[in-house]
Amino acid sequence: DYSMRIWLKPDRLAAYGLSVQEVLAAVREQNLEAAPGRLGENSHESFEYVIKYQGKFNKDSQYGEIILRADEDGSVLRLRDVARIELGSFSYNQNTTVNGKQGIGLAIFQTAGSNANDIQTEVNELLEKAKADLPQGVQVFTIYSTKEYLDESIKQVTTTLLEAFVLVFLVVFIFLQDFRSTLIPAIAVPVAIIGTFFFMQLFGFTINLLTLFALVLAIGIVVDDAIVVVEAVHAKLQTTKLHPRAATLQSMTEISGAIVSITLVMSAVFIPVGFMQGPAGVFYRQFAFTLAIAIIISAVNALTLSPALCALFLKPHVDHDDQGHASLPLHKRFFQAFNTSFNAMTEKYIRSLSFLNRRKWIPLGGIALVTLASVWMLISTPTGFIPNEDQSFFVFSITMPPGSSLERTREVVNKVEHIMKDLEATNHYLSVSGLNIITNSISSNYAVGFVKMKPHKDRGEVKDINAIMGIVNQKLGAVNEANIFTFMMPTVPGFSNLSGFELILQDRTGGSLHTLNETAQGLIGELMKRPEIAFAFTTFNTANPQFMLNIDEKKAKQLGVSVNDALQTLQVYYGSTFASDFNRFGKFYRVIMQADAQFRDDPTSLKGMFVKNSFGEMVPLSTIIRLERVYGPETVTRNNLFNAVTINGVPKPGYSSGDAIKAVEEVTAQYLPRGFGYEWAGMTKEEIASGGQAGFIFALCLIFVYFLLAAQYESYILPLSVILSIPLGIFGVFLFIRLFGIENNIYVQVGLIMLIGLLAKNAILIVEYAVQRRRAGMDLVAAALEAARLRLRPILMTSFAFIVGLLPLMRATGASALGNRSISTGAAGGMLTGVVLGIFAVPVLFVIFQYLQERISGKSPEAAAVEPTSTL
Repeated sequence: DYSMRIWLKPDRLAAYGLSVQEVLAAVREQNLEAAPGRLGENSHESFEYVIKYQGKFNKDSQYGEIILRADEDGSVLRLRDVARIELGSFSYNQNTTVNGKQGIGLAIFQTAGSNANDIQTEVNELLEKAKADLPQGVQVFTIYSTKEYLDESIKQVTTTLLEAFVLVFLVVFIFLQDFRSTLIPAIAVPVAIIGTFFFMQLFGFTINLLTLFALVLAIGIVVDDAIVVVEAVHAKLQTTKLHPRAATLQSMTEISGAIVSITLVMSAVFIPVGFMQGPAGVFYRQFAFTLAIAIIISAVNALTLSPALCALFLKPHVDHDDQGHASLPLHKRFFQAFNTSFNAMTEKYIRSLSFLNRRKWIPLGGIALVTLASVWMLISTPTGFIPNEDQSFFVFSITMPPGSSLERTREVVNKVEHIMKDLEATNHYLSVSGLNIITNSISSNYAVGFVKMKPHKDRGEVKDINAIMGIVNQKLGAVNEANIFTFMMPTVPGFSNLSGFELILQDRTGGSLHTLNETAQGLIGELMKRPEIAFAFTTFNTANPQFMLNIDEKKAKQLGVSVNDALQTLQVYYGSTFASDFNRFGKFYRVIMQADAQFRDDPTSLKGMFVKNSFGEMVPLSTIIRLERVYGPETVTRNNLFNAVTINGVPKPGYSSGDAIKAVEEVTAQYLPRGFGYEWAGMTKEEIASGGQAGFIFALCLIFVYFLLAAQYESYILPLSVILSIPLGIFGVFLFIRLFGIENNIYVQVGLIMLIGLLAKNAILIVEYAVQRRRAGMDLVAAALEAARLRLRPILMTSFAFIVGLLPLMRATGASALGNRSISTGAAGGMLTGVVLGIFAVPVLFVIFQYLQERISGKSPEAAAVEPTSTL
């Protein structure tokens, strides 16, 4: 901001016998707004005249003409005689450069409820218009924009959306082996996605990374119901030779209940997510509700549109095995080989199930073993919250020795800027000398820089942002005058300026700041010994050079000097004061009064400053004031009414934020003396809070699924055959994220919630049909084997379609890559082990729990089997 700067010259004020109080009074007296009135108002005159006054001064020359004193001899002392006046800056305690040249930094923050994309679009449009009015040589650069990161992320996810659709289409085509049949599930995808957009608009959701993640995953899910319908009609056409319409009606009679059950279970899984609070709740809620909407729409589609399309599109089945192999086209020979292999695999699968049903301890022991392994991996897998994504942006922070001047800090900033300039991946950079980014406070011995990188594809040989930051840190090691480190901004802004962990050390004893500082530095030293922590630091320092002002009040009284006047004089000369205000360029600005720079360089300048006593004499301030050299902190933070110190840190590569949090908890428990405590802050606090919620929500989801199935089957025992198959998929989630070096973060946890429904769906397909066969009077084991045989193909088809749909996300790079890989790797691994192990476990579990149900109920097999219902 601008301000009218009045740079006082204490020597001239003293020579003219003027005090700063008199100068202040003169400025405030003569820089006025006034409305003198009108001439001729309410009179018999023919005209009225408005009396105008020039108002407050807005030019430095006008302020120079302010009269401080008029002598009897006609001489006048003006403000320009004792001060230098200019239109300058409101503050001179910071210095900003852009790409190494003088510049201005402008930060724009959105208000609650606004859309960041819309705001930045309008800002960009405004800047484009403003560029035409800028002076020659003045340029505008965007250093950091969440829109650019979001746009790049959305672009990648949109591309992934198309890739996933193509891959799912191919998988379905391989299994169905008919373009007409494949077209029906393919139509289900746009129907569900477009319908989801409608409800997103209705519920006030936006198209963001979370909702797009849900839509990508939905591609592999929404085809499931349509695949089940098409595959059931296909099987009916193959075995009964019915007309497509009759085959469709008969198939829908058999599978409608299963589709309803699957939809209710998969939708119910996401209901508990609505109970989550904080940023984790936002992540879960938008993702889960978007996916739930898509699933419900796909179910409606499977019960209405897909059967109609089956009756119209499908033709009686043609068996490729009945034709000569050599006469078939290549793709039909492939299908023939595929069918032969699949049928052979199915027979081996059924024989394996028969073997397992005779030795039920094997699958039960396997489930127990896998469950224990899942629990062990859940406990031992490194945890995290929201991974730090490549936003094409990083920050460097400079800490100079305590008491360093702004000019000295600026010299170091120049060296760092030269390093940034030489980086091939650098696009633009902005540096602010005098700003402590950690505490958002102004301090001359700190500086911060914001580096905008080129797009991922244009960065040269080294593209990974962590590798680039490693190169930068090596080069910054040559700058010996300061401590410099680089870091990325958190993916979710608003909680902290730093990624990593943040805690607040509290002195609950009310002890000295020196003791607090020693404890904080000792704690940091202990933390640095841990292998999980790359570095830990605090900006709190009690070694900042300061001066303690001591006033000899007795001497001041003897000399007739007011202590208040003496302190106000010091404040004006050294600290500056608000004298008045003015309007210019259509805005309101302040008039600031302060001693010129050369009159306040060091403590000896106090000898040249005077205050007027009660006798009208000028008294040197040095006669009543003594400055004593001391050391202390620049700022003191209080947390929960205690003196506190903020400590930040970053985990080492290969360790997660959860590992760092655990290390901090262990160190503080051993090191902190009695009377000292700590609290987590920023994203770390949210991570710990969300971790507690995640376990509760996960358990609640399982309970929802259990009771829903209990109502569906009218049994408290039979749903266990579905519930106990879920740990088989959880095992795969943690196995895959450990193999791929991914931490158990919020994206993995979202995938876990989703997998509960997906794994339950596969189990329901087998259990539902087995219940029907058992009710029809079939032997218990035979019913389970028949259900496994008939449902194997749709289960494998839907599961592999889902897994293949995740492959583009698993190989994602650039913006949002970590989130893409986290959610896809965990979900794909969980689905893979869940389906491979589940198809063996679920039929055996059905036999066990259906037998127990019949024994407990005491009914005959025909009467005991529960008749499924299509609605609740």
